[in-house]
Amino acid sequence: MPSLLGKEVGPIGYGTMRMTWNAQPPSHEVCFETLNTTLELGANFWNAGELYGTPEYNSLHLLNKYFAKYPENADKVVLSVKGGLKKGELVPDGSEENIRRSVDECLRLLDGKKKLDIFECARQDSAFPVEETINVLAEYVKEGKIGGIGLSEVDAETIRRAHKVHPIAAVEVEMSLWSTDILQNDIAKTCAELDIPVIAYSPLGRGVLTGAVTSLADIPPR
Repeated sequence: MPSLLGKEVGPIGYGTMRMTWNAQPPSHEVCFETLNTTLELGANFWNAGELYGTPEYNSLHLLNKYFAKYPENADKVVLSVKGGLKKGELVPDGSEENIRRSVDECLRLLDGKKKLDIFECARQDSAFPVEETINVLAEYVKEGKIGGIGLSEVDAETIRRAHKVHPIAAVEVEMSLWSTDILQNDIAKTCAELDIPVIAYSPLGRGVLTGAVTSLADIPPR
């Protein structure tokens, strides 16, 4: 089995984005049943995010309630959390002040009910060197507040630069039969060389590989 931070995880993970980043979020009852089912099926790597919703209600609020009800499941799950954006905005902010704000907010929302195993900035802010970001996050690892550092949507060079500062626990990028860019742009090669697990998001091609999208008319306008 694959592993993250020395803990075995199933080959398939579960992303909680649509549980809270949704015009009509499903009920807690439906979400909890879904989360329990993922564990029963061996999907014990979960992805959450400060940005998956609003500052008032996002996936961390939901997981707080879930682990309050099912505390026995906390140690079974490896949890990766995205943050690092301006509060309430989908805009990267790699300043030390905001990185600390984001990590501290995620920890506050989890409230000790579940360890924050991996923290990753949802996007790298080009205004700040990745080395600065990793140095800040490394302090949280050293203090035991987070288990490891992840990267999201970065190129191969950034992965190498970050890994020189502190070991990277995982790199999250899009990967599917529909989107194979990482096989050509050195990301997969770099992660293999550095022994960094790759977390593939949208593995079903955003619906293309499930039959949900059969023509351009099925793709909603943006």
